[in-house]
Amino acid sequence: MTTFGLDDMRRIMGGCAGVPETIDLNDDIGDITFVDLGYDSLAVLEMAARIQQELGVRIPDDAVDEMKTPQAAVDYVNRRLAA
Repeated sequence: MTTFGLDDMRRIMGGCAGVPETIDLNDDIGDITFVDLGYDSLAVLEMAARIQQELGVRIPDDAVDEMKTPQAAVDYVNRRLAA
């Protein structure tokens, strides 16, 4: 995979534990914070672990803290894939 898109992020988010049933991941979620989407810090860490498992992109804890939205996570992963 050469790029990681928002649809890829939606797929990973949908597979994480504790996904809020009230959130439609098909909506325009790119710039909504994970907190506002109902994802706690453990869910975000699980997403980071799944990204590492699937793509081999390691996301350190401090980077996870800086990624506040799905789009920020996508951008981070794509920067790491390009490096």
